[in-house]
Amino acid sequence: MQIRQISAAERTATMFPLQAYAWLPSPAEPEEEARHRANAPFFETSTMLVAEAGGETLACAAALPMRQNVRGLVQDMAGIASVTSHPQARRQGVVRQLLERLLRQTRAEGAAVSALYPFRPSFYARFGYVGIPRVRVARFTPAGLGDLLRRELPGSVRRLPGREGFDDYDALTHRLLRERHGFAVFDETRTGLLREEPVWIALARAGDEVVGGLRYRIDKHGGDLVASNLFSTGPLGRALLLQFLARHVDQVSGIELLVGADELPELWGTDMAVTVTATVDNPVKNAPMVRVLDVPALAGSEAGSGSVTVEVTGDELIGGVWQLGADDGRLTVKSGGTPSVTLTAAGFSALAYGVLDASEVFLRGLGEWEPRLDELFPRRVPSMFADF
Repeated sequence: MQIRQISAAERTATMFPLQAYAWLPSPAEPEEEARHRANAPFFETSTMLVAEAGGETLACAAALPMRQNVRGLVQDMAGIASVTSHPQARRQGVVRQLLERLLRQTRAEGAAVSALYPFRPSFYARFGYVGIPRVRVARFTPAGLGDLLRRELPGSVRRLPGREGFDDYDALTHRLLRERHGFAVFDETRTGLLREEPVWIALARAGDEVVGGLRYRIDKHGGDLVASNLFSTGPLGRALLLQFLARHVDQVSGIELLVGADELPELWGTDMAVTVTATVDNPVKNAPMVRVLDVPALAGSEAGSGSVTVEVTGDELIGGVWQLGADDGRLTVKSGGTPSVTLTAAGFSALAYGVLDASEVFLRGLGEWEPRLDELFPRRVPSMFADF
């Protein structure tokens, strides 16, 4: 067996047969292969590996070049996707070899963190990944936002075809990347795929500033308005977009959109009736997982107070002893020293992303209990939003 990196042009011939069998109704329709081939240019910057034997592709995996905010510091991120294996090659360690090489390579190329959507979380936990919250689906009727129609808000909303409004929407997401913990975006090449999607984009403005954005479709009159993420820079942007949605009261019966785990849609309107769900159903609906690939790269991110020396064990990428401290609210990192606590890569990643505190790390079997870790890494709620 050999592992080699392939180009975007080779993607359909080598990866598509495996992906179609594993993730699509099978046998796949010819249109699916044509669509896969047409999307090849959007993967020119991705790192794609295949494992082959006797001229046959046994498994494949890809890393999408992305960026993510981790405690206020924007990091290069490897978004792991397309992890698939031939049925005859499963449970033989082929995917493990692929992932180990892919993570080493992306780290060497500058990725400080990584994220993925797992088919089975326990499998990726062995590679140092830890779960973070899944974005929530909020479902409500526009009538519940009726009180917003009586308010004069200092701003406006404009509805545009997807391609026409995409540049302003994309600029908004890059602003949120700088401001919101856990937020992630694709690189310019992969973002082009989003630009081509047939959607409406509603842009909320206050003066000349874009303060909110929503991508959506309407399935039919009297049906549903289905949106992606409700993005806003603050309460005004959110209120403007919700007011815009309220104006659809005589057009659609329901509205469905995505919100972060820290959002409270039940407080959006006085008579608001809303259902908020976070469905996790492996392998089709999974919460994302993340891990740190480079500890020194975290230096300068937001931190609490105090200091502690940790040893990360059992991981070739971030294993070692690290002196961690806080200087004026920013993390400092030095190698070496005498550790006072031992962590796994997943335990360290959970603390860095703020999804577990020190006691939970211990209870989950991801490391020893050290209260000083809570002072240095206060709990945070990351919202990645990007889906891949």
